[in-house]
Amino acid sequence: MTVLDTRSLNRATLARQLLLDRADLPVLDAVAHLGGMQAQEPQEPFVGLWSRLRAFDPAVLSDLLTGRRVVRTHLMRRTVHLLTAEDVLAWRARHDAMLRQRVLGTYRRELEGVDLDELAAAGRVVMADGEPRTMTELTRALAGRWPAPAPRALGEMLIAALVPVAQLPPRGLWRAKAGVRNVLLSSWLGREIDPPAPDGADPVGQALARRYLAAFGPAAVADLRAWSGLAGLPAAVAAIRQELVTFRDERGRELVDLPGAPRPDPGTPAPVRFLPAFDNAILGYQDRGRIIDDAHRGLSVAGERVVLVDGRVSATWNVEAGTVVVTPLRRFSRAERTAVAEEGEELASFLSEEESRRVRVAASPP
Repeated sequence: MTVLDTRSLNRATLARQLLLDRADLPVLDAVAHLGGMQAQEPQEPFVGLWSRLRAFDPAVLSDLLTGRRVVRTHLMRRTVHLLTAEDVLAWRARHDAMLRQRVLGTYRRELEGVDLDELAAAGRVVMADGEPRTMTELTRALAGRWPAPAPRALGEMLIAALVPVAQLPPRGLWRAKAGVRNVLLSSWLGREIDPPAPDGADPVGQALARRYLAAFGPAAVADLRAWSGLAGLPAAVAAIRQELVTFRDERGRELVDLPGAPRPDPGTPAPVRFLPAFDNAILGYQDRGRIIDDAHRGLSVAGERVVLVDGRVSATWNVEAGTVVVTPLRRFSRAERTAVAEEGEELASFLSEEESRRVRVAASPP
């Protein structure tokens, strides 16, 4: 069996994630290809798409949100994602049990004795009028019936797990600042969520496996679980195994992939790319060694924005007083430092309402 070294996996990941060459895809197609985008920080998907698409216009993504073709909602790993309307309707029911368990993992004591099915039904009744509600407004409406649990526990269980909702614009629009207002997903999109398969089959799990490999492969089943949060996917992968090709990584793990998917030569040059907070190019794997060193792994879960140099996380970045400030994690060569500064200038121009191109690359660590 062919062994793929770390650099081979890195280049495959960059290609699948549209980070090796910026793509000419329409914004909607890019969101679909990526299997959604991590979006708990509302402005971060704009940077993610700017780094992946040629001539990206942020107004297009805002229009897709207001036009109800993309949606902000809790899904993979119980985190807020930006997904196409079609994907969230097709995938939401498959995530129901995982979402419940994830919220219970945090609030089990507070929700002890609460009938979750009864709570879900009551939440749907409150939201059936189609009026957007904050979590506080929703829990206040139910407080008389469930006075014991902390409002936060009730709200998280309802909004993140029991009742499929969309977070409404203007939250998530370009350069907009707005709180979270929720409405029933079916009401917002004008269509009911696709029900689970009646015969115990798992066509959605199989579709998720194919879509994951298209955007993240080659990968192990454990990586697929890390991306989705779903435990029951080994059977889905087994069901489509005859469609897949297999490899091993340098640790001996079996990796599966779609046969025609890009696996570039490991010597392919990788341009500098600025990634937003919580980007799935990093979080979408159980073994993130293909793109980030173990010493820096904590950055990806702490919400640090990172810079890829030669395809690997090599710096963090932030914006201070209109300037993109880059903090290297290792020593840069002169050529690398120049490339980082040039890409940082382009990012500064994208982020600024003015024609600003200010960037500062801090000194490299000793």
